[in-house]
Order: sequence, then C-alpha cells, then structure tokens
Amino acid sequence: MNDTRSTTHATATVTVTRSEATPYDEDPNPALLEIALTETFTGDIEAESEVRALQTRRADGSASMVSMQRVRGTLGGRRGSFVLQGSETIQSGRIKATWFVVPDSGSGDLCGLHGEGGFEGEFGKSSQATLDYGFT
Repeated sequence: MNDTRSTTHATATVTVTRSEATPYDEDPNPALLEIALTETFTGDIEAESEVRALQTRRADGSASMVSMQRVRGTLGGRRGSFVLQGSETIQSGRIKATWFVVPDSGSGDLCGLHGEGGFEGEFGKSSQATLDYGFT
C-alpha cells in the first residue's frame, strides 16, 4: 500500500538563545548531563521552543543526546504548537540532529501534523533546519 499523503518542505534558521547544562551523574567519563535550551526558529517556521535534552559527553568532547521540545508559533502560516523528538550527535565541534513530530502533539491550526527533518551545523551557532511535513 502506498502512502499518498503529500508533504511540504520547510526550512528555518534555528538559533540557541539560552543553554544550561547540569550534571546528573557523579561518574565523570562519560559525563551525563541534562541540557535546558531555548531556541528561536525563523523562516518557514517562526517560533520559539523550550528544549530538554539528556547528553552523554565523552572525554574527547564528542557527545550523544536525545531531546524533546515543544515548538510554539507558526509553520507555513499555520499557528499552534507541536512536539519534536530528536537524536543528536556532536563530533569535532559540529552537531547533527534528526527529529520527528511526536504523533498527536499538534495544537491549534497544527492539529494532525506529522513530519520529520533535522539540522546540521557548528555546535553553539545558528543552524539551517528542515522539516518535511503534512497533515492527517
């Protein structure tokens, strides 16, 4: 059976405006941290987001993370919010992330939203993000 749902490709610049890391395990290597971030999206996504991530940081500075964030604003001119679940890796000062819209997390004009995407960039700098999305 073919999936005939159409998708739209959105792009946005993601900028971290706040970042706080708190260790939650006493063993230093690898370090286990909880990260609290605030991000802004500009472009096809005009929004703000509060992110919570759990990170494993290795002695060489590389890291792996999982994250959840509620994005509040507009997507393709539709207003509401949705939750992204992400998986991130940091290597040699660069971050690569993949994410998907958590099912049934859309609100307002974004009810029924589904999609996936991600971003790549220099860690701690603005990154170009994508989200391929549609509605059920």
